[in-house]
Amino acid sequence: MANNILRAILNIASYRNNNLKSYASTYLNRINAVGEQLEFYIKDAIASSFKLPQNKKEEEYAKVFSWLGNQNHPPDIIIKNSDAFEIKKIESLKSALALNSSPPKNKLLADDIRITADCKKCDGGNWKEKELFYVIGNAKGGIVNYLFFVHGTCYAAEHKVYEEVHAPIKKEVDSVLDSLGLEKGETVELGKVKRVDPLGITELRIRGMWSIENPINIFKDLCKLKDNKFNLFAILRKEKYLSYPKDDIKEIESNKDISVKDVKIKDPNNPAKLVEAKLITLVV
Repeated sequence: MANNILRAILNIASYRNNNLKSYASTYLNRINAVGEQLEFYIKDAIASSFKLPQNKKEEEYAKVFSWLGNQNHPPDIIIKNSDAFEIKKIESLKSALALNSSPPKNKLLADDIRITADCKKCDGGNWKEKELFYVIGNAKGGIVNYLFFVHGTCYAAEHKVYEEVHAPIKKEVDSVLDSLGLEKGETVELGKVKRVDPLGITELRIRGMWSIENPINIFKDLCKLKDNKFNLFAILRKEKYLSYPKDDIKEIESNKDISVKDVKIKDPNNPAKLVEAKLITLVV
């Protein structure tokens, strides 16, 4: 069985439980933080391991994943020889995503200085880039209101867009901190740069902290939240969708609870250009 976001969505549709507390109390040992519960939830969705006891989950993860993250360095998950995932938990329904010191990514690059040496060595260490998905979970009180899987190339511009803004600003900030007698990296807010990217959805606080607008806002015309329901959305490039196993595509398109639609979205590198994408929706 393949491990990918289509299989993850099918597993979530079958599991039909968006209560992280009940999930954790039944299948996780001493995992109380909602953010950590959400990470396990996503790992189990991808690995088809929702109902395994925790020791068996770990065995399954070792089979499925080549990287399971580092708290201070992206990404959170890499499927063996396949896609990478960044998982973000938010409590406010439509709040922006805090990316800390790492700018948005359209793909995971092996030469990114923000990933660890061990991460670069995964999958044999011969890869140059991996497809990346952001997974946003709106969870308050342990209840997941929505999950949003968004393909990096539908969401973020190319790396150089952010680096070209960040490098000169970092140099200037370090100079100001030196003049004030402060250590580099101290969390002193000196200002903001808004609308960093072509879509105008990314903000850089002038202390090296990045944030990006929530996809639930960016794609609000396509993704309508249903009140008192668990909502799941996924947006990915059409060619990426078609690269997954035909059996997974057939299964997800025949599932009565899941909608799969062709849509056109703005290219993050050039909003004047529309690109073909797939919108997957699950409401239960």
